[in-house]
Amino acid sequence: MQEPLIYIDGEFYAKSSAKISVFDHGFLYGDGVFEGIRVYGGVVFKLREHVERLYRSAKAIRLEIPMTVDEMVDAVIKTVRVNGFRDAYIRLVVTRGVGDLGLDPRKCGKPSVIVIVEQLEPILGAQSRETGVKLIISSTRRDPVYATSHEVKSLNYLNSILAKLEAIAAGADDAVMLDSRGFVSEATGANIFVVRSGVLVTPPVTAGILPGITRAFVMELARRLGIPVEERDITPTELLTSDEVFLTGTGAEIVPVAMISGVKIGKIVPGPITSKIIGEFDRIKSDPSNGVKAL
Repeated sequence: MQEPLIYIDGEFYAKSSAKISVFDHGFLYGDGVFEGIRVYGGVVFKLREHVERLYRSAKAIRLEIPMTVDEMVDAVIKTVRVNGFRDAYIRLVVTRGVGDLGLDPRKCGKPSVIVIVEQLEPILGAQSRETGVKLIISSTRRDPVYATSHEVKSLNYLNSILAKLEAIAAGADDAVMLDSRGFVSEATGANIFVVRSGVLVTPPVTAGILPGITRAFVMELARRLGIPVEERDITPTELLTSDEVFLTGTGAEIVPVAMISGVKIGKIVPGPITSKIIGEFDRIKSDPSNGVKAL
């Protein structure tokens, strides 16, 4: 099988030879932004929404992307086409660029744009949709909104990695992170939803979450299906005593939760509302109206 081709600053390189400088501030300091995007049946799901969020993240860290939004969309489509994957995961990265060993971003030259397209199963496992996943409530708190907020999808994911390590040590699949006030925020790389008495509830952006593209789409789907939706603070006790819990994200897709910190969630996994949302998501995710057709 031919190696995937990686887009770096307008050129394509085989995976084995795709490189950036060790002086790139994305490598040295996590100074950059990224997006994870899915391709379903040749349709790049919510491509423009992902690219627009990338530019918002870049603006928040004062990173000038050397391409227009339309040029970035075209670069992603071109990379999907050159690789020919009808179902794939895309990693779109913009780094601050090559600088020196100091922190000063002014020393960096032109930012680098990287597009990776690979075939990738859901990050919590393909079987997780049927069996559900086991979570813990991590002792590592989500960075507060006045610090390195996860509203910005930056290359610095150490906060999440620490919680993931704690989950691994506990024999769990992933971790729920609380915000600085003690309310539920999100998982290490996915948003979280709970179902309580037929109402779908998810934490607000003020809880330090990433405003997820899949999260927004799931909320839209739920409303179409007649399921009430609320964005509000969720306490750890509410989380543990919910009727259903599931995670959403580009990498994870939609994943039911079976257990949290040793407490069984709900009566069946996936629960009825989770199953209904997964079914509707699967039915329309490859519809060109929900993205950009690449293949």
